[in-house]
Amino acid sequence: MGWLFVFLAASCEIVGVVGLKLFSQKKNALHTALFAGGFALSFAFLYQAFNYLQLSVAYAVWIGIGTAGAVLLNMIFFGESRSVARIASLLLIIVGVTGLKLVS
Repeated sequence: MGWLFVFLAASCEIVGVVGLKLFSQKKNALHTALFAGGFALSFAFLYQAFNYLQLSVAYAVWIGIGTAGAVLLNMIFFGESRSVARIASLLLIIVGVTGLKLVS
């Protein structure tokens, strides 16, 4: 159950990041709701995950999934750089998060 909460928290964090990007481009109620609601739900789900998992592992996985997801979405939808170094760095994050999950 804890990993489900971490996944939901990371997904909501990605929604919050996209909402923040959209909010920075155009301030309206929908973008505000995505931004604030995404981050609020993210913290709520992360808090629940701490009831099942070690804080250090849950937090690191949440950050890793959220970061990787946000970077990928920004590359796909907002035209951010797709350089080899950036993609390699993203893969390192994914490998590190997977390693933490495997040893927990």
